[in-house]
Amino acid sequence: MFAKAIQEVAGFTRAIHSISRNFDSQQVQRGSATLFFVNEDGYALTCKHVAQWLSQADIINKVYHQYLNDSPTGKKNKQLAYQLGLKSDKTAEMRVTFVDCVDQIKNIKIHSHPEYDLALIKFEGFNKKLFTNTPRFLKDISSIHPGEMLCRLGFPFPEFSNFHLNLEKNILEWIPKGNARSPRFPIEGMVTRFLGDKNGKVYGIEMSTPGLRGQSGGPLFDSEGRIIGMQSRTKHLHLGFDIEEKSIIAHGKEKKVNDYSFIHLGECIHVSVIKEFLKQHQVNFDEE
Repeated sequence: MFAKAIQEVAGFTRAIHSISRNFDSQQVQRGSATLFFVNEDGYALTCKHVAQWLSQADIINKVYHQYLNDSPTGKKNKQLAYQLGLKSDKTAEMRVTFVDCVDQIKNIKIHSHPEYDLALIKFEGFNKKLFTNTPRFLKDISSIHPGEMLCRLGFPFPEFSNFHLNLEKNILEWIPKGNARSPRFPIEGMVTRFLGDKNGKVYGIEMSTPGLRGQSGGPLFDSEGRIIGMQSRTKHLHLGFDIEEKSIIAHGKEKKVNDYSFIHLGECIHVSVIKEFLKQHQVNFDEE
């Protein structure tokens, strides 16, 4: 149903990869998020909480670089770490890379929506774009109805391995070896309800299936590949079908189990909000 649409949408949907670690730890954590390009001028859309995550990386790294610069070579400085707020249970270093977006990035400008989980990213200083096409946004927003099947695309399962911890410099680094990409992952769902703000404005679309971690910022589209919205968050509603101290037989043995059921529903930013935001910033886009 969505095979052809996924091929089209994949041309402008890209992954954001991150590596991070806590202070004085050698355990590296991988993370991912999603963005999709709007036009060939280097404008892309993602979630506001993803944009904040990107900005947070700069702040975190600035503090850690200060620690490295002010510490004697190869020695730990507990007092300086305490003064800078560096702790073993807190992220101390974070590196971010944009996968297959443009050939080089000299600057990035971010415009966050004042109300909704939406942000506009402008890549500057590139010579060549690495995305292959641009999206078509749904023109007739009144054609969206509960019961319709839509699809989301993103990168929820980070499998990249092109990084290491440089023990000599005590920093995380991206390297040319290893796998630089993660597989894209689509997930379909039915439109269940529309989401409105306190003034009654429809700003979102609720889906019958969850948006997965790492799909935040990915496009929501129909079977023709037209953009209907953008994955924002997933909420968890208690169903009330609770089971407590239920006796079952598992692997030939009786066990007591508890189960508290929830339904996980994805929330997407409505295409009408996206188009208003793009027009506000005078960003060109195609409609159909």
